[in-house]
Amino acid sequence: MFESIDLSLVDWSRAQFALTAMYHWLFVPLTLGTTFMIAIMETIYVRTGNTEWKKMTKFWMTLFGINFAIGVSTGIILEFEFGTNWSNYSWFVGDIFGAPLAIEGIMAFFMESTFIAVMFFGWNKVSPKFHLLSSWLVAIGANLSALWILVANGWMQNPVGTTFNPETARNEMTSFWDVLFSPVAVNKFLHTITSGFVLSAVFVIGVSAWFLLKKRHIVLARKSILVASIFGIVSTLAVIGTGDGSAKQVYKVQPMKFAAMEGLYEGGNGVAIKVFGLLSNSEADPEYSKLKDFVFKFEIPKFLSILAANDPNAYVPGVKDIIGGNEQQGLLPVAEKIERGKLALSTLSEFKEAKKSGDLQKATELRTLLISDSFQSNNFKYLGYGHIKDVNYLIPNIALTFYAFHIMVMLGVFFLVLFVLAFWWLIKGSLEKQRWFLWIALFSIPLAYLASELGWVVAEVGRQPWIIQDLMTTSTAVTNISTSSVKITFVLFAVIFTTLLIAEIGIMVKQIKIGPKEVEGGSK
Repeated sequence: MFESIDLSLVDWSRAQFALTAMYHWLFVPLTLGTTFMIAIMETIYVRTGNTEWKKMTKFWMTLFGINFAIGVSTGIILEFEFGTNWSNYSWFVGDIFGAPLAIEGIMAFFMESTFIAVMFFGWNKVSPKFHLLSSWLVAIGANLSALWILVANGWMQNPVGTTFNPETARNEMTSFWDVLFSPVAVNKFLHTITSGFVLSAVFVIGVSAWFLLKKRHIVLARKSILVASIFGIVSTLAVIGTGDGSAKQVYKVQPMKFAAMEGLYEGGNGVAIKVFGLLSNSEADPEYSKLKDFVFKFEIPKFLSILAANDPNAYVPGVKDIIGGNEQQGLLPVAEKIERGKLALSTLSEFKEAKKSGDLQKATELRTLLISDSFQSNNFKYLGYGHIKDVNYLIPNIALTFYAFHIMVMLGVFFLVLFVLAFWWLIKGSLEKQRWFLWIALFSIPLAYLASELGWVVAEVGRQPWIIQDLMTTSTAVTNISTSSVKITFVLFAVIFTTLLIAEIGIMVKQIKIGPKEVEGGSK
């Protein structure tokens, strides 16, 4: 169905998309959470008339605006890359993937852009309550924009609510609601936005800690920490809950990713979870080059089975089980999936050839076969396996996925402790005395960004080689263009994005050093 592609082109196209996505995600999470904290602060201002809350609102709004403006530019480039670098993918699923992206565009350019203008420039032009409404709508709109992107990504992780049209060789949506409310998409959305809330809370506490260290804007810093610590505690608990839900969905629909996250090579019943471990460079099995021995590992017995299925004796497949299959557990061996995928590809090719030659009877028979429920469920669902020549290609980078997942989890626990201590010492009136803690809070800001990026590393590296789980590999999705052109644009994007990041950091730091501006007193 697709032309043979040079693997170096695939690697460079993936690298370019990863570069753009990771830079884009440096800007997005801060907008997701700060908008809600800004709206909370402004709500308190409107209810109390205390201008200190208005000053806080305007200060954090300025930092949000700087971040938002640069985030938009990287997001636009990211969406264009689907057409320039991944045209086969765009053709194959354009009818599905295009719908949530179109809705996201409408949300971003109409709802957000309208009310963000009121939010920034309407302080003395609209009533306080309408301005407050605009701030809340910006917060809701920003997160709803993220919803549609994450729904699209969730569908790639678990394609549901669609059917294959052999006439056009495209997947077409059969149920918008199945796509929207897929458990994978719902958990991905909730986990991603709440992780953004955690990052935003760490950012606000870190900047406020700097003010306390410098003995500047003490009232603003304390009130900001109060809002951010409560917001952060609630958000971190939500991240833990949604993370558990996401892990259970990965266990069900992406068992290879789940095995990679846990460094699980051989599965079984009542499987222990690795709290952490260190991988060596030596191969654990000569048949599987990506499986590396553990130098050490700290495990909790049966806890992975509990995490996966709420059952201490539940079966959890490892990498070797997924490749080799397990008849008792209903796991098809990869060799069988490859044969079924090849059958799907060959049947589709026969259908296209029959149409081309004018053999309408054969074409009709083959079309009926291709769209039948039995063929779709038994063969077409393994379409992507038809392109697999080496089973090792189906194993993601174990070390990167394992370390990214476990470091992300440890940082999440660290942030919860950070929020609880900040809140406790604040209400006890001794926060300013804990200078060591304030320094930790300040330097936790880059750790929050690291945790956020690691989450995407787990999600995307862990599902390789699939761009659409089981249906399409990255090697068949890429645009057949010259590798040199991708290399050139990769370098250009790296320079441009790095320049934008440096500029944003410089502007943000300058604005933080300037601090909040005094506002008019008394009136609302």
